[in-house]
Amino acid sequence: MTEPRIIVGIDVGTTKVCTLVGEVHEDGQLRIMGVGTAPSRGLRKGVVVNVHEATEAIQASVHKAERISGYEITRAYVGVGGGHISAINSRGVVGISRGERGITETDIERALDAARAVAIPENREIIHTIPRSYIVDGQEGIKDPIGMQGIRLEVEAHIVTGASTSVSNLVKCVRDAGIEIDDLILQPLASGEAVLKEAEREMGVILADIGGGTTDIGIFIEGSIWHSVVLGTGGEHLTRDIAIGLRTPFNTAEELKIKYGHALPASLTTDELIEVTSFGNGARQQISRIHLAEVIEARAEEILSLILREIKRSGYDGLLAAGLVLCGGSAELPGLSDLARRMLQLPVRIGTPHDLQGLTDVLESPAYATAVGLLLWGMHQKVEPEPKRKKPPSIFWQRVRDWFRAFLPG
Repeated sequence: MTEPRIIVGIDVGTTKVCTLVGEVHEDGQLRIMGVGTAPSRGLRKGVVVNVHEATEAIQASVHKAERISGYEITRAYVGVGGGHISAINSRGVVGISRGERGITETDIERALDAARAVAIPENREIIHTIPRSYIVDGQEGIKDPIGMQGIRLEVEAHIVTGASTSVSNLVKCVRDAGIEIDDLILQPLASGEAVLKEAEREMGVILADIGGGTTDIGIFIEGSIWHSVVLGTGGEHLTRDIAIGLRTPFNTAEELKIKYGHALPASLTTDELIEVTSFGNGARQQISRIHLAEVIEARAEEILSLILREIKRSGYDGLLAAGLVLCGGSAELPGLSDLARRMLQLPVRIGTPHDLQGLTDVLESPAYATAVGLLLWGMHQKVEPEPKRKKPPSIFWQRVRDWFRAFLPG
C-alpha cells in the first residue's frame, strides 16, 4: 500500500488566511487532515500592501495547520486575486506532421505557446493559459484532440494575467514564510473546482466569490472558463457602510452584519431594535434592524449590479442557463440570494464545498470555497518525479577553485 500524496492549499484573502492540508489516497479520495485560519493582515483588496504583516499572517495559518495535521508544510498551491487581475481570450494555430500517433501533447503545447504570443505590457505576466476548446481541420468543439489525425490544430485559450509587482509580492510573502509554491491559481478558478457541478459548467454558469475586499467572477460555459475578472468591492464595504451609517466602530459593525444583517429589509416581518455602541463616549444606542438592513441593501444592490454589468460586458449573458452561484464569506448574508434572483432574473444558489472527508465541519461553508478548491486543483495535476540534480560543489571547494583561478594566467 503506497503512502498518500500530501497536498497543501493556501488561500491568502483580505480578511483571513486559510491553509488546508489534504491526503490523496490510492482510491482517489481526498481527506482533509489539517485546517489553519488566521486573521489576514497586510492586504488590501486582495493585494499585498505590507510584506512583513502578510508573511506573519501566512506563517500563523500554516503553523496551525501543521499542528492539527501533524505534517510539516514545505510547499503549497496558492490562490491569487486582486483588482490587478485581467484576462483575454486568444487563439493559437499550429501545423501537425502526418503520423500514425496523431496529435500529441507536444502539439497541444505548441498551440498553447502560439496562443500565449499576445502583446501584454512589460509590467504584467501570464498566470494561466487555459484551453477552452480545440479545432482540428475546421472541426470545432473538441475537448481532447490527443490521438486525432489532422494537419491543422487550433486552440481557443483563456489567458489570465496579473501585475508583475503584485504577483511578486505575494510570492515573496509565501516564500518568506518558508513555503515553496507548487502553482499560483486564480481564486475564482479554485472556487469553481469546489462548488460548481459539472452540469452547471456545461450549461453555462456565472460564479461570484464575494470575499472581504474583492468579488471574483468566473463565467463557465461548455465545461471551461470563458471569462474572468476581479471587482474591487466585497464584504468589507458592507461593514464600512454600516460603521459610517450607524456611527459605530468597524468591529461592532462587523458583528452587527453577521448577527443581524439582511439584504432584503422588506422581508423582515418585525422591526426589532438592536443596541449598539457608538463612537465618542461609547454610549449605547438603539437602532432599528430594518434600518440596518436598508444600509446593507444599498451596497448589496451595488455589488450585484456590478456583477450584472460584467455579465453583459462579457457578451455571454444569453448563455447562462444554470444562472448564478454565490460563494465567499458574504454569500451567507441572509436575503442576498433572493435579492440576486430578483435583480439578475437568473437561477441563484449558494455554493458550498461538498463530498469532503476528514475535518469537514468548518469547511462546508461558502467562505472556504477557494481553499478547498486549491486542494482539488492540486489533486488533479499530474505528478512527475523531480529530476535528480547534481549536488553543487561545497563552499570550501568553490573557494579553493577561485583561489587557484586568481593565480592562473588569464
